[in-house]
Amino acid sequence: MSEKILITGNEAIAEAAIQAGARFYAGYPITPQNEIPAYMAKRMPEVGGVFIQSESELAAISMVMGAAACGFRALTSSSSPGISLKQEGISYIAGAELPAVIVNIMRAGPGLGNIWPAQSDYFQATKGGGHGDYHNIVLAPASVQEAFDLTQFAFELADKYRNPVMVLGDGLLGQMMEPILVPRSSFLVPREESKQSTKHEAQSTKTWALTGCKDRKPNLVASFRMREGDLEKLNQHLQEKYQEIEGKEQGFEALDIADANTIIVAYGTMARIAKGAIKTLRAKNIKVGLIRPITLWPFPKDIFDRVKGQGLRVKFLAVEMSYGQMVEDVRLAVGSEYMVEFLGRSGGGIPSEEEIAYSVERIADRKTKRYPLNAKR
Repeated sequence: MSEKILITGNEAIAEAAIQAGARFYAGYPITPQNEIPAYMAKRMPEVGGVFIQSESELAAISMVMGAAACGFRALTSSSSPGISLKQEGISYIAGAELPAVIVNIMRAGPGLGNIWPAQSDYFQATKGGGHGDYHNIVLAPASVQEAFDLTQFAFELADKYRNPVMVLGDGLLGQMMEPILVPRSSFLVPREESKQSTKHEAQSTKTWALTGCKDRKPNLVASFRMREGDLEKLNQHLQEKYQEIEGKEQGFEALDIADANTIIVAYGTMARIAKGAIKTLRAKNIKVGLIRPITLWPFPKDIFDRVKGQGLRVKFLAVEMSYGQMVEDVRLAVGSEYMVEFLGRSGGGIPSEEEIAYSVERIADRKTKRYPLNAKR
């Protein structure tokens, strides 16, 4: 059975992690995600877990790597400048093929910036902000309910692919309160039962984990490969894994795209605002739709291929709380035959429904300068 509770996005992420079996959290305070460590400090002792307020972001991600190597579901969270400091550790986790979940509640930058919401960490999250040829799986919730659901899903994906998964929200999503449905028994996890079940999971289901080798051969968890050819083999293996993820894990929401002349592409909070603009525009008989990427990596290319397969003359508008990051993936997905326009603000600026509606109307009136579909060049 489920019950409805009123909760902030940050607290929903924390509770979802606990319900997903996370029993280790390490983090360092930074606004606007401080409710996550505060919630974890209270809840982790109740379920037999470990909470550590680390001395730095680097220490936090290193502790998460150690806990993940021992087979435990581990979480860290931060906001944009703090996530920048974690990049070396995230690269190590990817190279060691460890499952871990990282939450980034984005704030405005660059530099220390301010505490207002932004989406300008897209490149960092989706292109591998650290060194090496690796990818995070990146999930972008657009509501408090999705923040809860996708955080649980993040742990499933992390274990399935032994890969870091990032839940990418923003300051608005982290701070807003909405009613969500949660399992009725979720807050009643007995301490000793929790300890035993978590230990059992680490020892029995993750045969690669460092759980002691009294009755088995030793396991090795490392991202360091010094023998000639070993690192290249690892990278080849990782690329095969990433191709599998791209083929199986694309997530998106599509709204009113069947007859649309213009399709807005937006994620997270911006997708919520875009839906309001679409309602206004549809009332004016302007045919506009929405594609909301839920997985930012892998980017949901398949839905764009579906739109192109309809053979319609469609224009796209990418809307972001940045000065143009996701728009590059939109352009790669649709190809040069389609017009892709961009609307963005940054530094804490948020495109409004009115700005989005005006941009769509302007695009709808403009004749494309692109080549006709299927034309020879």
